[in-house]
Amino acid sequence: MTDDNDEAIEYGRWLFSQDCLFVLGAARLEQVPDQDLPEVAFAGRSNVGKSSLINALLGRRDLARSSKSPGRTQQLNFFRLGGRLMLADLPGYGYAKAPKDTIARWTALVEDYFKGRAALRRTCLLIDARHGLKDSDRRVMALLDAAAQAYQVVFTKCDKITESRLQAVERETASAIEGHPAALPQILATSAREGDGLPLLRAALGALARPGQ
Repeated sequence: MTDDNDEAIEYGRWLFSQDCLFVLGAARLEQVPDQDLPEVAFAGRSNVGKSSLINALLGRRDLARSSKSPGRTQQLNFFRLGGRLMLADLPGYGYAKAPKDTIARWTALVEDYFKGRAALRRTCLLIDARHGLKDSDRRVMALLDAAAQAYQVVFTKCDKITESRLQAVERETASAIEGHPAALPQILATSAREGDGLPLLRAALGALARPGQ
């Protein structure tokens, strides 16, 4: 590992150990906070482990609420990290049992957010490593491509599958994201439970908030 990588990992560790404050939850686009910090959004299917991953990145247990009930997060939740980075926890998608009007409202809110958020520097598209890409994930990828919003695929729950299966899913996903103009080529594999991949993800996101970057 190079000195630059060591420095990036150390900065990411430092940044994600700073105070992280809940700013607000936005149920409508006009409630989204105006701010000039670089912003990172976390998007994924319902029950993909978004809240668990955010808490693990921050070394917290309950900053972002997690639930075994899909569809609990129904608004855009914003957190200010160390005065240097804004984190946005987006409503989960792909939960077919939610009322149709609720699904439509979530979808419209997230679409408008992606289209009009100048501060958004990257979206972490969380994919359950046990299942790989689903049609709903591909629809979000197309939406991000159309909005020219950079996104990075991040696998969750990697501790729940074998290494050989993880490698196969990584190959399948890498092939699937080729040709998507807004997709970053690097896929990160994480486990909120075991901590796997968290230093690399902190480093990648911390690079967006480093002075002079």
